[in-house]
Amino acid sequence: MKKILILSGKGGTGKTTLSSSLIRLLDAKAYADCDVDAPNLHLVMEEENEPLKSDFLGLPAAYIDPAKCISCDLCRQNCRFDAITNINGYIVNDHACEGCKVCTLVCPSDAIEMVPRVIGHLSLYKNGHVFSTAELKMGSGNSGLLVTEVKKHLYVNSKNADIAIIDGSPGIGCPVIASISGVDLVILVSEPTISGFSDMERIIKTSEGFPAKVAVCVNKFDLHLENTEKIISYCSENGIPFVGTIPFDKDASSLINQGKTLADKDGPARDSIIKIMERSMKILNEGDN
Repeated sequence: MKKILILSGKGGTGKTTLSSSLIRLLDAKAYADCDVDAPNLHLVMEEENEPLKSDFLGLPAAYIDPAKCISCDLCRQNCRFDAITNINGYIVNDHACEGCKVCTLVCPSDAIEMVPRVIGHLSLYKNGHVFSTAELKMGSGNSGLLVTEVKKHLYVNSKNADIAIIDGSPGIGCPVIASISGVDLVILVSEPTISGFSDMERIIKTSEGFPAKVAVCVNKFDLHLENTEKIISYCSENGIPFVGTIPFDKDASSLINQGKTLADKDGPARDSIIKIMERSMKILNEGDN
């Protein structure tokens, strides 16, 4: 199975718009949303069945058993993260607890234990295709681990699929690094702005540490032609395949609100995405016998 990952150096560039369109055009039977902090691919793909849901457990957090607690206050005094409060009894703030276990070591009555905590929820849709996604609980960490689990669910349940489309996270942090791992092609969606160019450079440098092939496209290119040319020149000078541009489409928002993609509407945007798809597939399959 070939794996294509759609990334962007920042949010709002059109990453999910391109991902959903490629899924539609390629009739992909396996796809995932690895933007676990703010997943939205499910809003476009209109899944008919309810997903199989499961909890994702992060690092353990401390729990104080009120029946054993003798209110010595040693746990609160020694907590470097101020995660323990004494308001009508000793309570641990899960969001502040880093799981260092110091409180368990200083407690004289063995009233504290480390227990697994739910930091996110995984969803797996099966309806003639496989769609894996997840959502991280607000304030929780370990998003990279959750992304890895999303991909694992996708691969295990879609072994017969020819291609998988993965909608990645914005930025260059842990969830992006976890998204890039093991994929064959990364398509970077940039925008013709100064910040868009800078963010594109950052994600390209991040991708250099992985064996995946990298290609670039520009969304809403006609909003600033000069910056678009700057991005194209950068790709040419650095040997990075540039696979195309997508014009601004004023109907994009209304299509997404209807659960549709740009590929569902005839016009310049759809034609441009088809060209990006064809060029990307050519890059993806280079070297295959």
